[in-house]
Amino acid sequence: MKKVRFYRPGSFLRIPLADGSFGYGRAIARTHDAFYEYRTKSPDSDLDRIASKPILFKIAVRHFVSSSWESIGWRELEEPLTQPIVHFWQDVGDFRNCRIFDSVGNSRSSEPQECVGLEAMAVWDEHHVEERLLDTFMGRPSGIVERLKVHLQ
Repeated sequence: MKKVRFYRPGSFLRIPLADGSFGYGRAIARTHDAFYEYRTKSPDSDLDRIASKPILFKIAVRHFVSSSWESIGWRELEEPLTQPIVHFWQDVGDFRNCRIFDSVGNSRSSEPQECVGLEAMAVWDEHHVEERLLDTFMGRPSGIVERLKVHLQ
């Protein structure tokens, strides 16, 4: 069994992508990371530049000790990154059965339409995050994101 690693919230992460470029993320909670709309051809360690970029998405990520992701620095989280992370859950047997919940324990039943645009509750492995980032940067749809979208019927 692989050993799991946790990054300290506020840690900046440099993520090598399959095409040789780099994406960037930030640990925002013990189990959740945020990912920046920022990609470089060579490694960047300028935390000001990275932190100035918009956030693409926030998801739960399983990090393993044998990761190729590199922690490149730490800063106190800015206020927007400390806000609760909202996800949805949908029953695969009855698509009408949905819940919206957040990272601080709030939860409520919802209509599937209310979940459009929210991240599905899932724990992503690093290699799937790398694929999603590269798909996003290349303007391609992500197969995983498409499969996880809320079903309306």
